[in-house]
Amino acid sequence: MSDFTHFNEQGRAKMVDISEKKDTERTATARSSVKVSEEIYHQIKNRAIAKGDVLAVAQIAGIMAAKNTSQWIPMCHPLQLKGIDFTFDWETINKDYILAIHAHVKTRGSTGVEMEALTAASAAALTVYDMCKAIDKGMIIGETYLLEKKGGKSGDYHRRTEEDN
Repeated sequence: MSDFTHFNEQGRAKMVDISEKKDTERTATARSSVKVSEEIYHQIKNRAIAKGDVLAVAQIAGIMAAKNTSQWIPMCHPLQLKGIDFTFDWETINKDYILAIHAHVKTRGSTGVEMEALTAASAAALTVYDMCKAIDKGMIIGETYLLEKKGGKSGDYHRRTEEDN
């Protein structure tokens, strides 16, 4: 079992010791999405949702989630994040209105921020759903995945897209 870094000699889960790892700049970007009705799309765009500015609240929720990732994911180390930002873009595909959410997280430390970016994107998507569910509970939260990460021992990662092939 000693080849698996998250298990101790008895085969039980442990938090990896990162005390000897070098501090480097580390970034990660994750994506999630929410498919909404045309009515919700227009209300979000016009800031007409009764609960408030959906994207502003979703961004704050995502920031809070990134900062608290280690409280949600058992083996994540608590990190001192240096920056968290979001972009929100609308995609219209076959009359579907899809809000693309990108969470960008940065730190300088001895472990990466992939889980923080994924948690941030997920929380932002859930917040959009929560703020708009009174209008339509049929929204669909889409795939959530890592787009890229930079820094650390394992090197950089960039998700291959159909355009890359």
